Amino acid sequence: MSLTPARRRTAVAILTAALVVPLAACSSSDDTEKDSAGSTASGSASAAPKANLTVLAAASLTDVFKTAGAAYEKSHPGTKITFSFAGSQELVAQVAQGSPADVLVTADTKSMDKVKADTGTPAIIAQNRLVIATGEGNPFKVDDLKDLADTKLKVVLAAPGVPAGKYSKKILDARKITVKPVSQEPNVRAVLSKVELGEADAGLVYKTDAESAKDKVDAVEIPDDQNAIAQYPAATLKESQNAEAAAAFVAWLSSPEGQKILQDAGFQKP
Repeated sequence: MSLTPARRRTAVAILTAALVVPLAACSSSDDTEKDSAGSTASGSASAAPKANLTVLAAASLTDVFKTAGAAYEKSHPGTKITFSFAGSQELVAQVAQGSPADVLVTADTKSMDKVKADTGTPAIIAQNRLVIATGEGNPFKVDDLKDLADTKLKVVLAAPGVPAGKYSKKILDARKITVKPVSQEPNVRAVLSKVELGEADAGLVYKTDAESAKDKVDAVEIPDDQNAIAQYPAATLKESQNAEAAAAFVAWLSSPEGQKILQDAGFQKP
């Protein structure tokens, strides 16, 4: 049957409309899938832990954690880390009192054990050893632990409740060396400061502490068989409001990047 021009135009319009509808539906479906994929991708990216973390850390970690924190923030955009440094016994007291924080890192396992009900499973991230810190040039010629027993020598030690104080007592008692310190400090950094300022002639500090002040103090090595190994456990706090980000930071401390920073500062592999 022959169609008039008017009927032909009408038929073409109907056919075109019939074709456009499925194409539009298909396009809409594709756009939806793309939007969904884009949203998923964006969601995946945003799933990377981002938070303002508060890390309670042993005083002997002061320098290295400042470096580690800057490196972590650079590789984890959106995360900000604030450190609170003190003696491990002070940090444990803060946790027990409910002080808001996300991660705890102590200088011994016994301190961490005291708050095990408040933490996740700890991971040992580093080890350390003691040295005898003296004034620059070692003016009093301190060569051995037994020299610290000289009553003419002003010796400072960390307090007995501090990990460094416990390690110091352990190695001195093992050799039956009696030391009468002129002061017992609340953390190992305070011991180092006394020696740096010339307020003490010698003190027992961690090797990494002496390394951080090598232009102001000398470090007298203590043989391994007379020394003590300090272990540093790190754990997330159960009351953290940033559990995922806190766990990510603790895991990073054991990663190749985190370990390199710790070992470059003189800490030993766990």
